Amino acid sequence: MALYAAKNTRKLRNIDYTGFDALFVPGGYGLLWDLASDSFLLKLIKDFHAAQRPIAMVCHAPAILRDVKKDNGEYLVKGVSLTGFKNAEDAEIELDKHLLFSLEDELKNRGANYLSKANWEPNVVVDGPLMTGQSPASAAPLAQALADRLKA
Repeated sequence: MALYAAKNTRKLRNIDYTGFDALFVPGGYGLLWDLASDSFLLKLIKDFHAAQRPIAMVCHAPAILRDVKKDNGEYLVKGVSLTGFKNAEDAEIELDKHLLFSLEDELKNRGANYLSKANWEPNVVVDGPLMTGQSPASAAPLAQALADRLKA
């Protein structure tokens, strides 16, 4: 079954996202290598943000925001409140030295208002269409916040 699913998974580039109401990006360390610099996904996020459609991201997914820019050339995250997996959480599980880059540091360097709580505590930050969750404990409350936004 898994092999069938892998062979028949549609590529993101081949999906017309213009009719989608929201974007949800789950976390994972692979995002730092696979998606953080993917030009198609960066454009998708920029388009969703410009249209004020919800963009929900949890754990390491907000790392993808690092290189998204607005039409005026400014980083999308400049002045935006958000969260994501924090340095102290990466350090606690001893993966901080194996990462391509620090989500927390890079987003702060691009002008984001990075907000965090204690390690592993649920934390959801909503700023306009951008909805972010800090750690795995934030996944359920983030999903609920997205569902509530879509109902409105």
